[in-house]
Amino acid sequence: MAARKKGAARAAFKLTSPDIRPDGPIAMEQVFNGFGCSGQNVSPALKWSGAPEDTKSFALLVHDPDAPTGGAGWWHWLVVNIPAGTSEFTKGAGKSDGSNLPFGCVQIDTDFGGPGWGGPCPPVGDKPHRYDFTLYALKMDRLDVSGASASLAGYMINANAIGKAKLTGKFGRKR
Repeated sequence: MAARKKGAARAAFKLTSPDIRPDGPIAMEQVFNGFGCSGQNVSPALKWSGAPEDTKSFALLVHDPDAPTGGAGWWHWLVVNIPAGTSEFTKGAGKSDGSNLPFGCVQIDTDFGGPGWGGPCPPVGDKPHRYDFTLYALKMDRLDVSGASASLAGYMINANAIGKAKLTGKFGRKR
């Protein structure tokens, strides 16, 4: 077997889910239970591969850019300090107490007011909203984001990112 040449192409950094097809619908299992929505609020399983070689940790941000918030969108899940050796989250990893996440992970409060997965729940009659799952490869082992808002955490994540992979799902509620 020939040794890999220096500078040879590396597999693309990729984020996938057995529960959400790219640009596909998000199931009721993942939908929020509250605010008029009646889903099960279970976070989807996520898998990733092809992270940059120098990755020291990961961060996951899940955001709805279509939320009617005057341009801020809506933060649905934020996880930082994901160990570099991690390559997946199982379905249901987004429990608010963090018990289903790898050791060391920290969840930031979402726009629902607390940590953990908060599933889709767009206003009735809106066009389907996009839910962007973005996994960042970071150049640091750990980010100190204790007490940070979602936006401040996002700023710190972007400032330390060396790569990112994205998966988008969609969900809407009819009248």
